[in-house]
Amino acid sequence: MQTWFECKVKYQKVDDNGKERMVTENFLLDAVSFTDAEARIIAMMQTMVRGEFTVTDIRKSKVAEVFPYEAGEWWYRCTINLVAIDEEAGKEKKLRTIYLVQADEVREALDRLEESLSFLIVPYVVSSLAVSTIADVFPYVPGEQIPPVRMPFATPGLGEEEEI
Repeated sequence: MQTWFECKVKYQKVDDNGKERMVTENFLLDAVSFTDAEARIIAMMQTMVRGEFTVTDIRKSKVAEVFPYEAGEWWYRCTINLVAIDEEAGKEKKLRTIYLVQADEVREALDRLEESLSFLIVPYVVSSLAVSTIADVFPYVPGEQIPPVRMPFATPGLGEEEEI
């Protein structure tokens, strides 16, 4: 089972008018711990951002699964409700599950969600579907090596960057 972490990163970004402005964006990534999530987001941002950036927040996400598609500009946060039966207690249990689907528009996101959930046997209701604040998703790739984090530390007398 994947554990998704939402990471907020603050950095300088060039907007459509060519002006630099400070932005804070949310990223979703698969990691095994908070430490791993921090190392992965720093490594990813070092390849994406020129200049300084700050990881302002890392928290576990409630997203159960991500459905990426090549053709899709936005990430849609989809909430479904379903009823499961607890066989030991003999009671119905209401479950709420959150998914992230990549699409260009709401109708396409709903179609892709239904296609991705076609394996479900129990009926479900889509209770919410909206554009999320997630800018990008970084799933775990087996065999992927995280490059060493390079942070500028001023070492007296050396004046060079140090690897940690």
